[in-house]
Amino acid sequence: MTVTTAVPAPETALSVRQILALERVAAGEPEVVAGAGQLDRPVRWVHVAEAADVGVMLSGGEMVLTTGVLLAGDVRIQTEYIRSLDRAEAAAVVLGLGRAFPAPPESMRRAAERCGMPMVVLHRPFPFAELTEEVQSRLVRRKFAAVSLSEAVRTALTGLITTGAPLQRLLDEIAGHSACPVVLTNLAHRVLATAGERSAVDDVLRDWERIARQAGGNEGDGWIRADIGGRGEQWGRLVLCGYRGDIETGRLLADRGAEALVLHRMLGGTVAAWEEQSAQSLLTDLVSGVVPARQLLPRARAAGLPVNRRTFVPLVVRDGDAPQLGRILRLLGLSGLVAELADGYTAVLLSFARDQDADALAAHFAARLCTGGRPVVAAAAPRTAWDDVPAGVSEALHVAEAVADTPADQDLPMLVRLRDVRLRGLVRLLRDDPHVQSFAERELDGLLCGGGDGDLDLLPVLRTYLATGRNKSRTAQLHHVSRPALYRRLEAIEARLGVDLDDFEQAASLHIALLAHDAQRG
Repeated sequence: MTVTTAVPAPETALSVRQILALERVAAGEPEVVAGAGQLDRPVRWVHVAEAADVGVMLSGGEMVLTTGVLLAGDVRIQTEYIRSLDRAEAAAVVLGLGRAFPAPPESMRRAAERCGMPMVVLHRPFPFAELTEEVQSRLVRRKFAAVSLSEAVRTALTGLITTGAPLQRLLDEIAGHSACPVVLTNLAHRVLATAGERSAVDDVLRDWERIARQAGGNEGDGWIRADIGGRGEQWGRLVLCGYRGDIETGRLLADRGAEALVLHRMLGGTVAAWEEQSAQSLLTDLVSGVVPARQLLPRARAAGLPVNRRTFVPLVVRDGDAPQLGRILRLLGLSGLVAELADGYTAVLLSFARDQDADALAAHFAARLCTGGRPVVAAAAPRTAWDDVPAGVSEALHVAEAVADTPADQDLPMLVRLRDVRLRGLVRLLRDDPHVQSFAERELDGLLCGGGDGDLDLLPVLRTYLATGRNKSRTAQLHHVSRPALYRRLEAIEARLGVDLDDFEQAASLHIALLAHDAQRG
């Protein structure tokens, strides 16, 4: 796995405070006389102007430098000058004290304070050209760095897409550049995928319901959003959560990420596929037990699964189609997650309100699923505690696997539970217990030693004989042998194992050992 090293994002603007801290500016002995609370305003450009109507020439974000020569002697013009700068959304005004204004003009100071406009006076003569040169060169360098970063991010993401990288790898790349949690949501604000430092992501997801309701914080608080869509249709949203760099750079990163996700979708990924991947990642982590269930709760809640005061019913469908299962969930108005597991099994985690009949609704879901055929739908007992859900999913998976070993002629209900697979289900649950493994090997040692399955003819005969309730005629028929030939094989089995197959307890012990042996082999 390639790890992206977070590179500090370049700021594309300087704040008023940063400019005043420059060594060249300090030589002019700057003093903030108004708008001290607005010194973090970004400065897009520095503009030297003496005209009283300079506001009409501005486009916003400028720091205006003036000596006030054309403003002296008229309080009304001085006040209107500040107001025009405010209307033009200038970042600040810097007044060089001298012949026109030996001291800060009170009318301009009061007007700037009312407007929240930072007003700075320079007590020592200062060549404005040095300030403009210093600031402009810094701004140009920062803009160039931002453009370089933009191209680097675009190149990296495009390279990942062309090599077939999954969605998660793209988000990891974006999170590496932005150095903050990254969240991908659908139009309903459900979290489809996340990236970033795990603890920071968990902090975001724990509060996601409030964040989704309020559409997140302000960009100034580091919440940068970019819509994902094309051809007039919006599919989702990419959110940088708590981004600490310059807002413009954050927007740039979010936009590059959104562009990459659009391209990823055009080349085969769909929003539905993103939702399936999100559910699959969550349910896989639940089943594996690598991540404690309690830590997965924020992810489940953010993914749109109701988790407070709910009853959970884990299902596992053999040979199920995940998109079809999702459509049936939506059609029936049920809350749940669907994810494909390994070996042709699909997990469904249903969530019901406590006052609903969970068993009846789960059976209704299974009945609707079975109208197009007869897939195996295995269910675990309902769970009312989230911490018990992983065990429930594992139980449903065990039941589905046990059903796969059940003889075809055995009649099973539409929704199969552990009690329906009886002994076979119990053995499936215990198959990894070393005591059970030792028991199976000990009981069948005479047939297993020497070549894996030992005599390849005797073990299947024993399996059939016990599965048919020790019916010799049926066993001979199924193996296409005569009864005398079957008797000889049964006698050979008894001799090798040292048992009496007519003894019920010994036969039952061998039957359990065979079930355990078959379950271990998979």
